[in-house]
Amino acid sequence: MQAFLNKFAEINGVINDFVWVKIGLIILIGTGILMTVLSRFFQLSHLKHWWKNTVGSLFDKKVIGHTKDKSSISPFQALCTALAATVGTGNIAGVAAAIVLGGAGAVFWMWVAAFFGMMTNYSENVLGIYFRRKNEKGEWSGGAMYYLQDGLGGYKFEDKNIKFGFKKFGKFLAILFSCFAILASFGIGAMGQVNKIVLNVKKAFDIKPLSDKILFGDISVYNIILGVVIMLLTGIIVLGGLKRIASFAEKAVPFMIILFVLGSLTIIAYNYQNILPALKSIFVTAFKPVAIEGGIIGTLISRVITQGFKRGVFSNEAGLGSSVMVHSNSDVKEPVQQGMWGIFEVFADTMVVCTMTALVVLTSGLYNLETGKLAKGLEDSTLVASAFNSVFSWGNIGEKFIAIAMFLFAFTTVLGWSHYGSKAWEYLFGEKSVFVFKIIHICTVFFGAVLTSSLAWDISDTFNGLMMIPNLIGVITLSPLVAKITKNYVSRKIKKEKIKPILSYDENIQNATEEAVMNEQ
Repeated sequence: MQAFLNKFAEINGVINDFVWVKIGLIILIGTGILMTVLSRFFQLSHLKHWWKNTVGSLFDKKVIGHTKDKSSISPFQALCTALAATVGTGNIAGVAAAIVLGGAGAVFWMWVAAFFGMMTNYSENVLGIYFRRKNEKGEWSGGAMYYLQDGLGGYKFEDKNIKFGFKKFGKFLAILFSCFAILASFGIGAMGQVNKIVLNVKKAFDIKPLSDKILFGDISVYNIILGVVIMLLTGIIVLGGLKRIASFAEKAVPFMIILFVLGSLTIIAYNYQNILPALKSIFVTAFKPVAIEGGIIGTLISRVITQGFKRGVFSNEAGLGSSVMVHSNSDVKEPVQQGMWGIFEVFADTMVVCTMTALVVLTSGLYNLETGKLAKGLEDSTLVASAFNSVFSWGNIGEKFIAIAMFLFAFTTVLGWSHYGSKAWEYLFGEKSVFVFKIIHICTVFFGAVLTSSLAWDISDTFNGLMMIPNLIGVITLSPLVAKITKNYVSRKIKKEKIKPILSYDENIQNATEEAVMNEQ
């Protein structure tokens, strides 16, 4: 068994290096830069507008109220479900791993990835709403597979023909993306998340009779019990469909994010004297890394950038084409409206939650800003918990707090990714067979409890990268369409011009929603 796992890890390492280091990061950041330029820096130039229409609209019943349409969910539910899937172990263990492997400077490159990733995520959601359609149950279905299939296949405007003659290639990429999305739902959406839950729960709430009873390798009875419990909880919610997932997410996600941010601010405030040195270290070592193990400066900078970008994407998922599959279920009519929620999603995930985690670690004193070394006995998987415990030490409250936070973050990610995987499965095999996927995904949750931490994490990284490539090919190719839809929206909503809206590739959907949108202008 161990020999098989070692060989599997070796093969995965080769694929991971090729996907991420050789081509993935270049395409990823390049796409973000391209969409930022084509949208005329929308995330900055229209900051007030998208902020008002996301955070500023949270008291609007049209945004937070539950829609009566059984085929869709509210924009707020869509956001919370997307955040449920994105705010996971990457925000805690992932940030810690980025700092340990790449140094404090990796945080800077996470910010860079997030800045450009905002417009990548925006573009994905715009395309998702534009190319979505109803499935056999009358539910919205959208995602990269549909804009790869129909976008690359060619589309037509009434005033101008814009066609891409890649119909077969688009279909091939759509199938490829769906296959990788299903595999990713087992990796990032199950094994990687549950693995971190088990690791932190065992450490914070150890039950000796269970953890000391070893069955094979390093797997104890405690691992098995935790795996079964998480699997059953997942089944109860996932088998209830998107409505049940969204209902759980809109309650759990705001609570867990606010709780974690408040806890982090407490730690950072307690170590206030280290805030400026921590920030200085982030900016300085982004370009002049601490040579923990020696090496030439070019190699060290490459490692810092790679870790920052990889962990940033693992956290906010911009460029993977994943969250668009739930954003497409929103009851909005405007593609750009849901696109703006995509911008906020990346902002909340990386600029807020990941930054909190980074500052907790860097101000705690457990990570040496000068040498890049950890305090004795610590590792990246337990670094954040130890930082919290350094302040809330009585009864190991800090460690228990992180274990609970990790459980909520990771568990909601499992739920969100179950929806992503089910949509990819639906595209390949039809809506009627989705139940089969849900059962497989629920069972896969269990394996996260028995795999080694590094292998589960590496598998998740690889599937993310493989999923990213076909999606970004689609976004880049369809970038003129995103620019056109954005320009149309800005002209109507911001410049108040009376022009026809661009809402859907499907004439029936376009005609059904066009009048309502024009009346709102």
